[in-house]
Amino acid sequence: MKILYLPKFAKQYRRLPIRIKDLAEEKENIFRKNPNDPRLKTHKLHGRLRSFWAFSVNYEYRIIFDLADKNTVRFYSIGLHDIYE
Repeated sequence: MKILYLPKFAKQYRRLPIRIKDLAEEKENIFRKNPNDPRLKTHKLHGRLRSFWAFSVNYEYRIIFDLADKNTVRFYSIGLHDIYE
């Protein structure tokens, strides 16, 4: 699976605490093997973000992504629940 990191995601990622970056990398490795692994809590979003999906980095942090094609996903955003707004 190919993952594209969009500029907004990259900027937000750089600002994260080191412990969250480390955890995000662990979760990304799980995601690459199986995007629907129960440890990620992957779910489809609703409302204005209905074309996106999200998975959990931990209880507080999420990654928002979409499917570019069957082998490529785009990571749009990473952050606390307020990234949904």
